[in-house]
Amino acid sequence: MMTKFHGVRSPLHAIGDGRNRMDWINRFIDQPLLHGAAGLLRSWHLRTRQPPELLEPTWNLVVLSFLLIASWQVLAGKPFALGVAALIMLALPSARKLLSSMKARGGGYGARQYKSLRARAIAKREAEWSVRIIVLFAAAGLPFIARIDDPAGACFMLGASIWFVLTGPLKAYLDAAEPPEPNEGDRMVSGAVHFG
Repeated sequence: MMTKFHGVRSPLHAIGDGRNRMDWINRFIDQPLLHGAAGLLRSWHLRTRQPPELLEPTWNLVVLSFLLIASWQVLAGKPFALGVAALIMLALPSARKLLSSMKARGGGYGARQYKSLRARAIAKREAEWSVRIIVLFAAAGLPFIARIDDPAGACFMLGASIWFVLTGPLKAYLDAAEPPEPNEGDRMVSGAVHFG
């Protein structure tokens, strides 16, 4: 009985292999961006002493404030009012998240919040790998695709592109990044470490 010998795959064949391409994207694009997002969360938490989940809504509001100032310089009349209304609608979820966090300041960022954020980040890291890559490539290509002849429409599209480029990939990677460890844990964790 003879067994079939498949031989060694040639290197040129391996270049076109889909799995090899995905490993390359994972190793050289996705993983470095996840490490960078984890570093951003860590430095945000160390500098501001705020929970890491507040970085994304704060950044969103900063970008929207920049776009509001830019639209005030470029637009006038009804297009400006429409632009302000659109920016306010985009800012509402972030502002609501920040306000609800300020109301619930009693707990702070401890071991319980860290475990919850870490479990959510691991789930997003595993399940939403392709979503992060699609958002990243869409953000890279959107400014080149969106062209409108109307000046006001072109300003709106440019503003929307800038907003998506500056916030979309960051949100996707911050949600999946490893959160920073809290400096002080809750009583259950510290009690489990200390005997007596």
